[in-house]
Amino acid sequence: MPLERIVATALQIVDEEGADALSMRTLAQRLGSGTATLYRHFDNRAALVAHVVDRMFGAVELKGDELLAMGWQQALRTVAHTMFEALARHRNAARLMVEEIPLGPNAMALRERCVAALLDSGFPPRLAAHAFATLSRYVLGFAIQVNGHGSGGQADDAELSAVFQSVDPALFPATVAVAESMPVPIEDEFSFGLELLLSGLAQLRDDA
Repeated sequence: MPLERIVATALQIVDEEGADALSMRTLAQRLGSGTATLYRHFDNRAALVAHVVDRMFGAVELKGDELLAMGWQQALRTVAHTMFEALARHRNAARLMVEEIPLGPNAMALRERCVAALLDSGFPPRLAAHAFATLSRYVLGFAIQVNGHGSGGQADDAELSAVFQSVDPALFPATVAVAESMPVPIEDEFSFGLELLLSGLAQLRDDA
């Protein structure tokens, strides 16, 4: 059985039923095979999870020379937005990344390209390492919190907006002053925070 089909099916289980639902037995049943077939590919569940996580990194199809040509800020911006979109589509699987640092081939390649772009732009090694690690955590944290799109999410935002605009101005004058801009859509928060992060990195690089 092709490895690609096994990993794709495992990701589907996590998407539909959550990370805890993924087991060798469940996956084998979904594939219509025995667990022995799976153990030819994976020593244990952790190895399977590592493949599922790395499959998401494969969604970022950017070559190293393309990233270098962009300049470090646009390179990180592009990677961050692409990763955010990929992980937000698979929030249940993204939670698996909290457990350990991804070390699969796709994750390693992406890390290599981003760090290379930073080093090439004059970042000292320690700062380059910190920059990529922080960017990765930032993207992951936001992606896990993305709500499912659709009428439910929109209704929640409308209700929150009404709450903010109805608070007592004597008790919460500052909240009332910004109420028309609240709640901030998470995609906007992500973009805003990313620009702050990139600006801060630029300052640190210049100071280094």
